[in-house]
Amino acid sequence: MAVSKFSDVDEYGFKREPDFDYQSYENIMSSYLSVLTTRSMRWQKFLKSADMLKNRSKLKRFVRKGVPGSLREEVWMKTSGAQELLQQQPNLYQTLLTYEFDQEISDQIKLDLPRTFPDNIHFEQYQLSLYNVLIAFAHHNRTVGYCQGLNYIAGLLLLVTKNEVSSFWLLKVVVENIVPLYHTKTMDNLITDIEVLSELIRLRAPDVHRHIFDLGLPWPVIATKWFICLYAEVVPTETVLRIWDCLFLEGNKILLRVGLTIVVRLRQDLLATDDISTLIGLFRSLEKSHVLMDCHEFMKSIFKVPGNLRRSQLDALRQRFYSERMASKAKGS
Repeated sequence: MAVSKFSDVDEYGFKREPDFDYQSYENIMSSYLSVLTTRSMRWQKFLKSADMLKNRSKLKRFVRKGVPGSLREEVWMKTSGAQELLQQQPNLYQTLLTYEFDQEISDQIKLDLPRTFPDNIHFEQYQLSLYNVLIAFAHHNRTVGYCQGLNYIAGLLLLVTKNEVSSFWLLKVVVENIVPLYHTKTMDNLITDIEVLSELIRLRAPDVHRHIFDLGLPWPVIATKWFICLYAEVVPTETVLRIWDCLFLEGNKILLRVGLTIVVRLRQDLLATDDISTLIGLFRSLEKSHVLMDCHEFMKSIFKVPGNLRRSQLDALRQRFYSERMASKAKGS
């Protein structure tokens, strides 16, 4: 029996499942590692250029091909605008940690700490940092406070940056700028974007949309975790981080591109399901999907498979679904 050169723990500390397909992963990584080496050298040079953020087309091209792990903190802080915000209020995070904490929010966060990445061998050492980031953000943004899902986003940010301050500012940019009103009590934009995703799938893959409808699985059951966790705890770790590379630069349209691509690329597997439990099982096992394991090819496909997603089209769909929902609520009240 062949022995894999890869550990049973990935580079971020997540334990691999007992049935992990090492051979397929080895085949994928043999070519991807050379891509990473080449991209790393080019990124080092690009980061030194004074006009990196101004050269939008080159920046987008570089980001879409992947940010090297060692440079992610610096690149994410710059492309998301978090670095600029930090420079405007350099002491904000430390100041927030001196506030008297809301006991109810503090208890909620503490309850979720051991539930966050329990299969990660490093994460126990980050639990205090995770608490600090989440409690600081909760007191900074009282409208959001703390919402389940934020622990996974902040937790993965900490694993990548190993820096509380950077993780706080990146979390702030995500929740307030990139996916606003996803994590509030009403989750207005989250609900709207799930309806938009469903409509895009109906237009691009009507047979899959009909099949899922016929089996009785509502889209909120499928996609709520996708969006609220930004695909963390949904797809393989490196694929999540490649998604976030693009998300920090290009915004929430990336989440729709990813969701649509998952459904289209897994079309045959989805259509082969014949009951709701099998369908749910398929969606819950995306971390094991070979399509999603090959992060480089998958990320190429999110810009090809969905075709042209114009922001004006998405905004029109969002306005339509939000208005319909508000009209329905008004009728019911």
